[in-house]
Amino acid sequence: MDEEVKPAERRVVTQEPFEVKDSLRVMIRARRAKVPEKAHQDLAEQIAKAALSVPVVSKASCVAAYANRPTEPGTLPLIRALESRGMRILLPKLGSGLARTWADYAGEADLQVRAPGRPPEPGGDDLGPQAVADADVLLIPAVAVDTSGTRLGQGGAWYDRAVDYARPGTPILAILYDEELLDVEKQPIPRQEHDRLVDGVITPSGWRWLRLPEK
Repeated sequence: MDEEVKPAERRVVTQEPFEVKDSLRVMIRARRAKVPEKAHQDLAEQIAKAALSVPVVSKASCVAAYANRPTEPGTLPLIRALESRGMRILLPKLGSGLARTWADYAGEADLQVRAPGRPPEPGGDDLGPQAVADADVLLIPAVAVDTSGTRLGQGGAWYDRAVDYARPGTPILAILYDEELLDVEKQPIPRQEHDRLVDGVITPSGWRWLRLPEK
């Protein structure tokens, strides 16, 4: 008969941070893929309305945003609304040498999908990563965010590096669905050294600060 393993000798199996993150990505991407197109459009309109109710967004003269991938929460209604207010809009773009950079939004007709699954990108001049310093607020994508401000991205860490070029103190708000804001006490997102915190979130039901007082 095998010797009984005493409680103190039992091996505790825990997941590595990247395993927890990958599991969350798989689950949330699968859930997003099931959102019907009509619901996707309706939720995008709600996100636009919520974003424009954020004072730092409505008062901005330049906003760094992004055009969504097909299954990401929609941002085109928001981009249209920002454009209608005369704001300058910076969007990510694939620059020379496959470097990620920024370019000015010049209307929907200018947006290009360069490869399947990639987000639409502006066709204008590559302004370099430092162009984000012109933005008064950053609106960035997220797969999930917990209530401490820890963000789960797509895994490439591009936005973690991109925000280093923002002016100090520039608010960073992540766009996601309501159920993707996780209670840090119940479902914390592992935070690694390269991870940059976000200051707040925008969801279809509204917005909230996570690390800054409401103004």
